[in-house]
Amino acid sequence: MSSQRVRPEIRDFTPYVPGLSVEEIKAKYGLEHVIKLASNENPLGVSPLAQEAIARAAGQAFRYPQNHSPRLTAAIGKAMGLDPAHIVCGNGSDEIIDLLFRVLAQPGKSNVVCYEHAFSMYRLTAKLCGVEYREVPRGEDFRLPLEALAETVDGNTAMVFVTSPDNPTGLAARAEELMVLSGVLPEGTVLVCDEAYMDFTWPPEEYSMLAMVAELSNVVVLRTFSKAYGLAGLRLGYGALPLWLAEHVRRARPPFTVNVIAEEAALAVLEDDNFYSETLEVVFKGRELLLKRLPELGCQVWPSQANFVMFKPPYPADQVCEELLKRGVIVRHLKSFGLADNIRVNVGTKAETEGFLKALEDILHG
Repeated sequence: MSSQRVRPEIRDFTPYVPGLSVEEIKAKYGLEHVIKLASNENPLGVSPLAQEAIARAAGQAFRYPQNHSPRLTAAIGKAMGLDPAHIVCGNGSDEIIDLLFRVLAQPGKSNVVCYEHAFSMYRLTAKLCGVEYREVPRGEDFRLPLEALAETVDGNTAMVFVTSPDNPTGLAARAEELMVLSGVLPEGTVLVCDEAYMDFTWPPEEYSMLAMVAELSNVVVLRTFSKAYGLAGLRLGYGALPLWLAEHVRRARPPFTVNVIAEEAALAVLEDDNFYSETLEVVFKGRELLLKRLPELGCQVWPSQANFVMFKPPYPADQVCEELLKRGVIVRHLKSFGLADNIRVNVGTKAETEGFLKALEDILHG
């Protein structure tokens, strides 16, 4: 059948490009041991309580889950101090992004606004949905351009996206700044605050907009279980939405997208305070080490409130990444973000972070 029947948005669509896997690098370079610091995953792996819950739930994999995950939404609401009616769970926060487009944006009419060098799923989803994507230049030193975002919206702007802490820079906007932005948006425009890395900010209450969801009718907050909670492989995220919007998103959401095993794992990890605390301790110490050592190695570094650090090496980034791969260290070259001179490295265990720094030192000064 002719591809002319395929929508034009699909024919020239460039899909999301994930980071390289451990298996791919082992096979390509003949390595036995690889350190993966490219995908911002939890350095401690999976919570012991979550592993136990996964094992218990395995025998129920033949059952459909309860639609809309009421036990999980109740647990999230309790943990985050929100009425569960505000919570919509999804197959990763990517599903919530997709649902927001389908519910709020009209193809061929609406636009959404974000800034350059941002998480690609906003742009990709806009393209798939036939919605105009407007991109605002960043400020100096990649500063989040909140004023420019406000100046770019119009009466057809369905959503404004802000990732805070930002991927890939690690920069974060304070909640008071985001409240100002939400207050100047036109009637009907929703501010979407993607807080995938919010657990790693300090102090978090100065950055998160989660507490404002119940008060402001035009603010959505996205969260994920992929980072601080160590469940990236189970694909689980949620949105905290105003009640009027949560109702519409639940109606549009396909059934059963949160599977039985993911739900049980999430319920368990929300109770695992030790795992969460240990994760934050490892990330904070590792991030401090990276921010100290990378400049000493001659790299330009940006401050970070996330579980990763963005840096510019003194030699071409693609060459540095290739040399790191040969030594069994996977980092993220930021070419796909439009930042070909820069690299993103996430915090690993103490041994992994130190292993990366030793490999980088050998490359730059060996």
